[in-house]
Amino acid sequence: MDLKELRHKIDLIDEEILTLLNRRVEIACEIGKYKQERGMDAYQPDREKEVLERLLSINKGLFPNKVLKAVYREIMSASLLWEEPLKVCYLGPEATFTHQAAEEKFGESAAYISSTSISGVFQKVEDGEAIYGIVPIENSAEGVITHTLDLFIDSDLKICSELILKISHNLLSNNQLNEIKRVYYHPQSLAQSRIWLENNLAEVEYVEVSSTAEAASRASKENGAAAIASLLASEVYNLKVIIRGIESGRENYTRFLVIGREISAPTGSDKTSVLFSIKDRVGALHDMLTPFAENGINLTKIESRPSKTRAWEYIFFLDLQGHVEDELVKMALSELRKKCLFLKVLGSYPSGS
Repeated sequence: MDLKELRHKIDLIDEEILTLLNRRVEIACEIGKYKQERGMDAYQPDREKEVLERLLSINKGLFPNKVLKAVYREIMSASLLWEEPLKVCYLGPEATFTHQAAEEKFGESAAYISSTSISGVFQKVEDGEAIYGIVPIENSAEGVITHTLDLFIDSDLKICSELILKISHNLLSNNQLNEIKRVYYHPQSLAQSRIWLENNLAEVEYVEVSSTAEAASRASKENGAAAIASLLASEVYNLKVIIRGIESGRENYTRFLVIGREISAPTGSDKTSVLFSIKDRVGALHDMLTPFAENGINLTKIESRPSKTRAWEYIFFLDLQGHVEDELVKMALSELRKKCLFLKVLGSYPSGS
């Protein structure tokens, strides 16, 4: 079979794919009407996880699972346009890692709004300007973002989903490496890329800015300048990727939370986040955690914060495996409620990967 015949076969397959994609959107429209009539949210993380896991499990061909997942995220994102336009707020500006996480979660078809602060993301969702928000909660190298935790204390928003994003720093510029005279950086990106920079760009000027996106923006306007930023920033600010992955040490990941108004339905592989407060006394925390051990519930994270209203009271943030509708989780939380000063369920949602 010659090249022309092979390409003709590809053309026919593409036509079939296009027909099926349009048929999928037609059915998505019907689903959208069904949800609207019953007051259901258009975006449902449990269904998203079910679709992706099913496709990955039946994929036995040459198409890579990682790419398949990305393709279907965009397909589902485009389908949601016909159900209900998704407005998503992220910690900005444009081309930050939080923006990148938002696009990985919701696809390019969502309508994105940026906020200059994490509290601003919460506010826009609470005010109805956005349906969902996405905020960072912890980084494998730098630890927990305590400001995000504190905002959950007074907010009625729920955690709907989570995403774990590998953070990779790249050297972006429109000049060659040997032409670079100045590097714009955010302190975290500099700290995580210091070894490569000392070995390769020790003599240049370094200028601190407020975000990796601002670094890219400045580098794009200046001859001889470079930025440490994401691949998304290279697209947004039309910069060339000079060197990929200049970070050093162990792999660096950031966990992001999707916040909204509803708790997600159970998937069978869920995580629940709660906060509770206790008086500071000997054995208090042990007493609070006993119900989880007695019910065989695995705790994946615990963080403490001092109460901002009363001295010597502490608020604990807890992640556990399971859904708030699971019987064992219900029993454990019921026991915890009897022991602590107050208890708040922040959300049950599909475990990220």
